[in-house]
Amino acid sequence: MHVAINAHLLAHTRTFRRAGVSNYVEALLTHLGQLDHDHQYTVYTTRGLNGAALDLPPNFRVRPSLLPTINPRIRIPWEQLLAPLLLRLHSASVYHGVLNVVPLACPVPSVVTIHDLSAFLFPQTFRRVNRTYTQWAIRVAARRASTILAVSEFTRREIVRWLGVAPERVVVTPNAADARFAPPEPAALDAFRRRAGLPDRFVLFLGTLEPRKNLPLLLEAYARIARDTDAPLLVGGARGWLYEPILARAEQLGLGDRLRFVGYIDQEEQALWYAAATVFVFPSLYEGFGMPPLEAMACGTPVIVSNSSSLPEVVGDPSAGPDQAAALIVPPTDADALAEAMRRLLADADLRAELRARGLARARCFSWRATAARTLAVYRAAAGRSPVPHDGAYG
Repeated sequence: MHVAINAHLLAHTRTFRRAGVSNYVEALLTHLGQLDHDHQYTVYTTRGLNGAALDLPPNFRVRPSLLPTINPRIRIPWEQLLAPLLLRLHSASVYHGVLNVVPLACPVPSVVTIHDLSAFLFPQTFRRVNRTYTQWAIRVAARRASTILAVSEFTRREIVRWLGVAPERVVVTPNAADARFAPPEPAALDAFRRRAGLPDRFVLFLGTLEPRKNLPLLLEAYARIARDTDAPLLVGGARGWLYEPILARAEQLGLGDRLRFVGYIDQEEQALWYAAATVFVFPSLYEGFGMPPLEAMACGTPVIVSNSSSLPEVVGDPSAGPDQAAALIVPPTDADALAEAMRRLLADADLRAELRARGLARARCFSWRATAARTLAVYRAAAGRSPVPHDGAYG
């Protein structure tokens, strides 16, 4: 079996691009490389990416493009026009599109990962051209791929509902927290606090500043408790699409030094930021999976999330009820409920300790190795070598 993987969104620059799908691709490749030394892999990447840095075994060949395909205006023609030619040239038996796309004229069986359906559900958060292509590409991929990989059970249900896909064609392969997300040594954490100038207690949000993250609600909720707590609100993340209303609302609320926008936080320091926070809050309106709450739980930080999309699934089994979850769960439109959850968690050390223990246990339910093994089983099925796996993906 020869698997070709579209890894053009891998990015090793120290920017916000080194996140999201790039993390997914790198983690998947790393663990496939540890699991599978029998089959051949070709990994297509953007121009200039150092394939040696991926540290993959000899059965993996990294082929950087001559073109800067990190740019979507160049990547889209590559995906639709060059990829089919290269798949024939390199005698691939299976193609994996890691972000929503397989070529319309794909000459081999294909697998596609669909991370979310935000282009359909929140079209206003996309530029028109991007939205149009993304919607078209997802529909094509859903129709043509042998198997669709969904990053959560929520996303699997959305794919079946919105795209009319037969349930047996969708396999859940959830994301996981990287090994670096773990409670740090106390001395290292204290040194980081001093170096970063962090207060002893604070509420943290980490994510791209964009409409879906629901930051205006977080600011409204925090304004209700700002005078009653010694913990300021620190907002970390790069400025994304339509971030201006977030900054405008912050200015209107007049929170002063009770609110700090700390900008993009490099991946190498994210675990320390999570661990230093007293509470992590993620009130997002929509997530295909929702990595920040999982990473925060893996670092031992108590978490508050909204009850929308995949987030209740990430922080605990929704069927067990909110009292058994590893986080406090609130409606994404209720500023009072979010304010009360922050107030309660900041004031109750026993509750924070309980959620810390639950969160650490919940984070261990997700494993990149398990996701890579399940993905490998899907490749084999697409190549006609085994049945498609449909047992449970995680606990």
